[in-house]
Amino acid sequence: MGRWLIPEVYPLVGAMALVGGMVVFSLARHATMNPAVRIWKEDRKDAMLDNTEEGKRYVDNGFRNYLRTQSPQIFVRANRFFSDPDKS
Repeated sequence: MGRWLIPEVYPLVGAMALVGGMVVFSLARHATMNPAVRIWKEDRKDAMLDNTEEGKRYVDNGFRNYLRTQSPQIFVRANRFFSDPDKS
């Protein structure tokens, strides 16, 4: 293990740790919050689920609600500068 702990490998280890964390977060989120995933046998026995409210809560999460209020521009000041030079 000692031959891999050289400074040139640190960025690779950091990138792999970041990606691994993102994978674990995604799997945990989908396994615990997705209305289509049923872990317990009592939930799986129903062939047709009536979980529209649960699905709406899953789709309309806080991050999407925040993005709905934001302007869909990436460079807001640059767009404002080139579109209306009198205001900038």
